[in-house]
Amino acid sequence: MTEKEKCAAGLLYNANHDQELIQERIQCKDLCQEYNRLKNSDIENRYRLLKSILGSLKENICIEPSFWCDYGYNIEVGENFYANHNLVILDCAKVKFGDNVFIGPNCSFYTAGHPWMPNREMKVLSMHIPL
Repeated sequence: MTEKEKCAAGLLYNANHDQELIQERIQCKDLCQEYNRLKNSDIENRYRLLKSILGSLKENICIEPSFWCDYGYNIEVGENFYANHNLVILDCAKVKFGDNVFIGPNCSFYTAGHPWMPNREMKVLSMHIPL
């Protein structure tokens, strides 16, 4: 089972050693960076880029820059969606916003997590820094 398949199944996975997930994140972050550089008046290209980034979206949406997400394809946005500046969505799992949603500035939505207790499959690294 690939790390991406483990992720989709809700299992413990390592996104930092799976080339497919790494490339998907790089591609998504490049698109987010391009989106964040657009002029506010360039509504057509803003919508075009959001269509490239998000898994699905409806009409009448606005996401103010800056906007960042991990994969994008796990995000669904409904009709009449507005997100103010500095939205972050870590979308390792599905994130679905319905219709008529308003998100204030500096909001983040995290589906990413880390194990609470290490197990045998995990290697705990430590570093000693001499003073």
